[in-house]
Amino acid sequence: KFKLFMSIKSRVLQSHYLFRILRIMYQFFLFLQRETKGQFLIDHICNYYSLLEKDYFGIRYVDPEKQRHWLEPNKSIFKQMKSHPPYTMCFRVKFYPHEPLKIKEELTRYLLYLQIKRDIFHGRLLCSFSDAAYLGACIVQAELGDYDPDEHPENYISDFKIFPKQSQKLEKKIAEMHKNEFRGQSPAVAEFNLLLKAYPLETYGVDPHPCKDSMATTTFLGFTAAGFVVFQGNKRIHLLKWCDVYKLKYEGKTFYVFGSQKEKKAVLSFHTSTPAACKHLWKCGVENQAFYKYAKSSQIKTMSSSKIFFKGSRFRYSGKVAKEVVEASSKIQREPPEVHRYHSTAISLFLM
Repeated sequence: KFKLFMSIKSRVLQSHYLFRILRIMYQFFLFLQRETKGQFLIDHICNYYSLLEKDYFGIRYVDPEKQRHWLEPNKSIFKQMKSHPPYTMCFRVKFYPHEPLKIKEELTRYLLYLQIKRDIFHGRLLCSFSDAAYLGACIVQAELGDYDPDEHPENYISDFKIFPKQSQKLEKKIAEMHKNEFRGQSPAVAEFNLLLKAYPLETYGVDPHPCKDSMATTTFLGFTAAGFVVFQGNKRIHLLKWCDVYKLKYEGKTFYVFGSQKEKKAVLSFHTSTPAACKHLWKCGVENQAFYKYAKSSQIKTMSSSKIFFKGSRFRYSGKVAKEVVEASSKIQREPPEVHRYHSTAISLFLM
């Protein structure tokens, strides 16, 4: 949710609605008609930040029942809102780039860096002690620059809340690496090094969905560029590559994955807390499979949650796929926009 939070307040103004949008340190007003679709808001934010590689990003909101949703670009914003104003949404990474080297612009890499930094802070990016120290040193170098004994006292790392559980041993190792291994790295280089260290990790890009498996064991499901993943605790117990996933389906509170493992057909079933959570899980799976699996967006079909097409929910991912996004990035030829960075101390109030 990397600091691009929007607090949206609306009131009827003839046939229009007035939106007050807060972003980082700024606020401005938008007049939107009731029929305005989600894509307009996504485009408006991306245009404001001069973000061209925008297909990795989306807008997420939470309904009154605390259920998360992605704002659908082809539907009216107001028809998607189930609560009363003010509305709160967040602009964040929706599809994590599989290969950071293929991101063309520094601005996109910076926004991805902010998202991963938040994932680290909330304990979503799991890693070894040595990798944690490296990631922490990248963050410190990006925000403080080179170590300076006159400016950085003995316990200066403790001022940074990088991990949910941050031991003195880890802080000492981060400081050691920051002093000795990162000198001379600009913020952009340090951020890029963090991306290179983060993307091979098993939980990179995993937005965990809590469930219970068929044995009633607490499980977390996720979708990555590699495929459908299942975690129990900190251990990944399943990885179904997208080419091996045939169908995603849900009925009530039960989510099904039809695929193959070791050349044998497999059906995995999981139980969510509510039907709404199950539907959200299914839609996330449909979108991630479409984004990462297909070569062209024209290959994407409308998916049904039921075996009988005219029953159940129907949904179709409507954006570009990963290969098209990378191809479009390679054709960008403009002068790169200036990147405005904000330090942790300046933005702590915007993190949720």
